[in-house]
Amino acid sequence: MIETGKPLTVTKTGIPGLLVVDLPVHGDNRGWFKENWQRAKMLELGLPDFGPVQNNISYNDAIGTTRGLHAEPWDKYVSVATGRIFGAWVDLREGPSFGATFTIEIDASSAVFVPRGVANGYQTLEADTAYTYLVNDHWSPDASYAFVNLADESAAIEWPIALEDAETSAKDRAHPRLGDVVPIPRLKTLVIGGGQLGTALRRALPGADVVTRSTLDLTNPADFESVPWASYDTVINAAAYTAVDTAETPEGRRAAWAVNVDATARLARIATEHRLTLVHVSSDYVFDGTAETHPETEAFSPLGVYGQTKAAADALVGTVPRHYVVRTSWVIGEGNNFVRTMESLAQRGIRPSVVDDQYGRLTFAEDLAAGIRHLVETEAPFGTYNLSNEGPVQSWADIAREVFEIAGVGRDAVTGVSAAEYGAGKDLAPRPTNSVLDLAKIEATGFVPRDAREALGAYLRPAQ
Repeated sequence: MIETGKPLTVTKTGIPGLLVVDLPVHGDNRGWFKENWQRAKMLELGLPDFGPVQNNISYNDAIGTTRGLHAEPWDKYVSVATGRIFGAWVDLREGPSFGATFTIEIDASSAVFVPRGVANGYQTLEADTAYTYLVNDHWSPDASYAFVNLADESAAIEWPIALEDAETSAKDRAHPRLGDVVPIPRLKTLVIGGGQLGTALRRALPGADVVTRSTLDLTNPADFESVPWASYDTVINAAAYTAVDTAETPEGRRAAWAVNVDATARLARIATEHRLTLVHVSSDYVFDGTAETHPETEAFSPLGVYGQTKAAADALVGTVPRHYVVRTSWVIGEGNNFVRTMESLAQRGIRPSVVDDQYGRLTFAEDLAAGIRHLVETEAPFGTYNLSNEGPVQSWADIAREVFEIAGVGRDAVTGVSAAEYGAGKDLAPRPTNSVLDLAKIEATGFVPRDAREALGAYLRPAQ
């Protein structure tokens, strides 16, 4: 007898990612009706947007027909069209949940979402049972499966009908015991880009794969085809053309669009096709700097070519279902940067003139990488997030004075100069006057960056 009148609910189980769905069934004297898969409602309740592409049905003639336990390289959403089953799942993914089991009886009023790498098996409890499932990849004879024996002693599944009395296949009976199963590797993170942020991400995500321009030419579409995208669930795009002034030249303009826009478009298509989470690092240069503080919702108003390419990339990434656009400013990490330049000048006794009418906050690559990791690991809502260090707003001259003071030279060695005076006679791209980013959104997720001045001191005086 099908249970009717249940509200639509999604419930977690002891296996990470394995979810039970209670389905409302509406019946009368003619029979019953249900919405077996309702994307909008189920996503709102926590079901992943897993993108099914194939629907399969397994018809089972007799009570006791038993199939499994198979772990497949795709996610699946299983339900029953007619009849009733006893379902069993065993986690075969590497990690602390390896070997965890879950069982439940399912009729037409229930369904289960099964993540990739969790072995699935079932036993029919009624004749003429139709077991149906949606999967998010097309079946292929070359697909890599993992299996565990229906009678495995460690899993200790209490089948309602003893396996010796059940209808099973010789192939299923020959599956290995749990102790002989090689755990399925979890999907990985791919970081694209070296540089200051790429270096920091390598430290923040030691298990990630990292590719740089030496191994992946962002301007060559063929290079993208060589990447094993099915091995990843997250891609972090930390690569960009950042020569702001050169981007204003004919050659630089073409290069900036090729790397910042064309390559990002390819990544966006790949992320959508493979259901990847795409993390894309953006810039304060998408704004003209006339606002005192820039929220994530501010309309684009780039002043120069670099800002135009970053704004275009943001729009492209926004079309990816699972995306984070992380907008940042004034990044400082390993390698050549403003802080290291000021430190070198201080050490050599040079008294510089530094722009004092452009305002913002430094972003240390270490904190930027930590914020990106936080968004991904906590599964924060997808969208755009501002991320810089916290603390008071400073000009470039203010920061230079901080560096000189830490270097023991004294703040008075730095002279302030307007951007107009500094740029006189130079071919410089226009820059936003105010680069201050509103951090309320990311801080609401539980990530509060360090004060920029504290981070500056730690950067210039690392612990011994």
